[in-house]
Amino acid sequence: MNNVKITPVILSGGSGTRLWPISRSLYPKQLLPLVSDQTMIQETVDRVKDPTLFTDPLFIANEEHRFIIAEQLRKIGFDDTKIILEPEGRNTAPAAALAALHIQKTNPNGLMLIMPSDHVIAHTEAFLIALGIAKAAAGDHQLLTTFGIIPDKPETGYGYIKCGDNLEDVYGCNMVDKFVEKPDAATAQEYLNAGGYYWNSGIFLFPTTAYLDILAINEPDMLLACKNAIEKSENDMTFIRPEKESFLSSPSNSIDYAVMEKTDRAAVVPVDMGWSDVGSWNALWDISDKDDNGNVITGDIISHDSKNCLMKSEGPAIAAVGLEDVIVVATKDAVLVCDKNKTQDVKAIVDKLKASGRDEHISHTVVYRPWGSYQTSDADDRFQVKRLVVNPGQILSLQMHHHRAEHWVVVKGTAEVTIDDEVKTLSENESCYIPIGSTHRLHNPGKIPLYIIEVQSGSYLGEDDIVRFEDTYGRS
Repeated sequence: MNNVKITPVILSGGSGTRLWPISRSLYPKQLLPLVSDQTMIQETVDRVKDPTLFTDPLFIANEEHRFIIAEQLRKIGFDDTKIILEPEGRNTAPAAALAALHIQKTNPNGLMLIMPSDHVIAHTEAFLIALGIAKAAAGDHQLLTTFGIIPDKPETGYGYIKCGDNLEDVYGCNMVDKFVEKPDAATAQEYLNAGGYYWNSGIFLFPTTAYLDILAINEPDMLLACKNAIEKSENDMTFIRPEKESFLSSPSNSIDYAVMEKTDRAAVVPVDMGWSDVGSWNALWDISDKDDNGNVITGDIISHDSKNCLMKSEGPAIAAVGLEDVIVVATKDAVLVCDKNKTQDVKAIVDKLKASGRDEHISHTVVYRPWGSYQTSDADDRFQVKRLVVNPGQILSLQMHHHRAEHWVVVKGTAEVTIDDEVKTLSENESCYIPIGSTHRLHNPGKIPLYIIEVQSGSYLGEDDIVRFEDTYGRS
């Protein structure tokens, strides 16, 4: 199996609620540049791009993120990458089943590397060495392999894997003795002292056949649902849409619970590769570069006599005096202040936002669309002002509104505007008016982004007052 290429399967369904307010459901942490200039999903792809080792990656994502992911992949040279769109999240085991069934269409004996899209791996070379060991175990022995992170502290935020016997002819690989849940502090210290316990990374290398065989034994309803969903799937550009009704009949379960804890074919490769799941602001502070006072500072921050803090601003200036072990994060519409030892509880704030009917957990002030983005700068009961950015060559849907009129002013670039039966070209500082009920469309025919100021007025200004007659991106 040494010559068999591995198919990276990158899972991108998470919402990263513990990194609110930066991470939100419509633009979660995997789509953000948290640790470098690249987004986390771009970094994930970057570490599995060697064409001698890997096929093109396969993505599992949801409908809402599909165009953002496709655009981020295009920017790093992956124009035609396949993205399987889950009709609804069913946890990692069904997602991996969809991937395995898709891979088997062209490669019945394929190996798939299941990777979350939002993890940090600082030492790619160590990861690739461990992957070579795992490939020998998975390819030659048909074992379900995972990667155990060598712990450097008694961490209570991760599950653990206890190693069993060495795999005799695969040096560096062990059979799994057992998986254990997230421990309390005392138990975590015992694991660290004892040795042989590793953090569960959630990264797996599976033979597709072995994975599906075990699902057939342990989760037959899941396997049947995923088979039916893939068999009835439809292709839409680079997107693969499993049939919704079949997929929703699948039980929801994780790879750990559905497969790894129920098989005697689980193996683990211990590795120290600078891994983090970046599951909280504290975790991000841990892995980030710090100043002489132990602070991680990004954006417009004025700090005095503050130590061991993470302070980040996407807009307003933050002045911090005498803080220690505190997280301060400011976006254009929200500010988080949190004890650094309580960052796991940020999810509780997101739950309260949901319960109160607010929308700060859903989207940022900048909302991304397949054609570009928009940002609301001012609004009241009967008017709203937005800045639209339309990417080169992109076109909005042919649409109309029942309750609002719009006035478009071109700030930068060239706009091709359709209003009812008239098509005209607008340049910078030119404008047009779209009455209520008029069919209209906006197109950027140029080679630079088009910036538009849009003023809406009317009795109702919600995004659901859009009737689409034609859409390049397949939206209803």
